[in-house]
Amino acid sequence: MKFSIGGSLKLAFRPWVEGLENIPAEGPAILASNHLSFSDSFFLPAVLDRKVTFIAKAEYFTSPGVKGKLTAAFFKGVGQLPVDRSGARGAGEAAIKSGIDVIERGELFGIYPEGTRSPDGRLYRGKPGGLARVALATGAPVIPVAMIDTEKIQPPGKVVPKLMRPGIRIGKPLDFSRYHGMDGDRFILRSVTDEVMYEIMKLSGQEYVDIYATAAKRQIADAEKAAKGEKNDKNDKNEKGDKPEAKTE
Repeated sequence: MKFSIGGSLKLAFRPWVEGLENIPAEGPAILASNHLSFSDSFFLPAVLDRKVTFIAKAEYFTSPGVKGKLTAAFFKGVGQLPVDRSGARGAGEAAIKSGIDVIERGELFGIYPEGTRSPDGRLYRGKPGGLARVALATGAPVIPVAMIDTEKIQPPGKVVPKLMRPGIRIGKPLDFSRYHGMDGDRFILRSVTDEVMYEIMKLSGQEYVDIYATAAKRQIADAEKAAKGEKNDKNDKNEKGDKPEAKTE
C-alpha cells in the first residue's frame, strides 16, 4: 500500500528532494523533521525507498464506521504506529519505547522534535524527550529533515488540497554515540535536541522561536479569544449607543 500511496503523491504533487544520498540503504536511523502539515508524514515516506515509521494518535486507528476503517488502513499503509496519547507522560514513554523497538529492528524511525505542527510556519524549540532519548538509548544516527511548503498545500480549514510542489531537504547524519547510555541526563538531552534543531533550521530556512510550539498555540488562542471579546464588547457598546434615550418629564 505504501508504494501505491507514494506513487500517487509523487505523480500528483511532484515533490522535489535534496540529500537522498544521506539516507542509509540499510540499518537503523532516526529521521528528525520539522512539522508544518498533516501531510508531512506522507510526503517524506513517499520519496524514500525504505519504510519510515512515524508515531500517530491511536484515535486514527480506532475511529468507528467506514471512514474510520479507511483512515486506519491508510495510516497503517504509510507506516504510522498508533500510540495512546490520553496521558501526557504515558504517551511520551510509549512513543520512546515504540521508537526504540523500530530502531532495534534495524528500520527508520521518523519523529517531529517540536511535538506538534507549527502554528505559523516558524520553527519552534524541540522537546528533549523522544528524539534525544531514542538516539542515546540506541546509538542510532539522527538525520535532520526539512519539509518545505507543505503547509501551503492544505492549510487548516481547507478540505481540498492545493496542487503544488513541496520540497524535502535531507541533511547529513548526526552522530551522538559519544553520549550513548546518557539518556537520563537532562542537560545532555537538551544539548542533543538543540543541535538537531539547529541543523533543521539551516535546512529549512525557517525563523527559529525559542519556545515550544504548544505554548505558541496557547498564546495565539488566547490572543484570538481576547480579540473576539474586545469585538463583542465594542458591538455591545455600539448597540447601546444606537438606542434612543428615554424621555424625562
